[in-house]
Amino acid sequence: MADKEWERRPDLRSGRAGQLGNLAGMAAAAGQEAREVAARRRMASVRLTDEERRVCFDELAEQFAIGRLDEQELHRRVDLVQEAVTHGDLLVPFAGLPAPGFYAPPPKTPGRWRWAAFVGAVWLALPFFLTGLVFLVFGREIAAAIFGLPAIFWVLATWRWASAPKRNARRR
Repeated sequence: MADKEWERRPDLRSGRAGQLGNLAGMAAAAGQEAREVAARRRMASVRLTDEERRVCFDELAEQFAIGRLDEQELHRRVDLVQEAVTHGDLLVPFAGLPAPGFYAPPPKTPGRWRWAAFVGAVWLALPFFLTGLVFLVFGREIAAAIFGLPAIFWVLATWRWASAPKRNARRR
């Protein structure tokens, strides 16, 4: 009987791994939402700038463009944003809509651990490179290539990996 139920219900096939994955995803989303709510709470008494108002207008225009607001609702909410003085006043115009983007926490930048790993890779490659140099000095080019070139490629690959986040940030 249990075997037939296993075949009939696909949710049982995913097992604990699927449930844990869903739970981890929900926890991450809840954490992100909690950070946004905390940011909104901290900013509630802070006065709005012209740039923040412009961001709010853009957000409302985007919600209108995707069909969440009709034209009358858009005009009503734009008027509320223009009358808003503090961030706390933005709760009413954005009720039932996603919060403006300036409440999202800034993306985490990669830490210095990548560069520490690069330094470790250099220290690991250094004896092989030096051994290759010794072989080269004594006229053993093949042995020098066997020891030295992989060490050089290893260091170049780890350098490219360590500097990748900075390079990707420049492309955006």
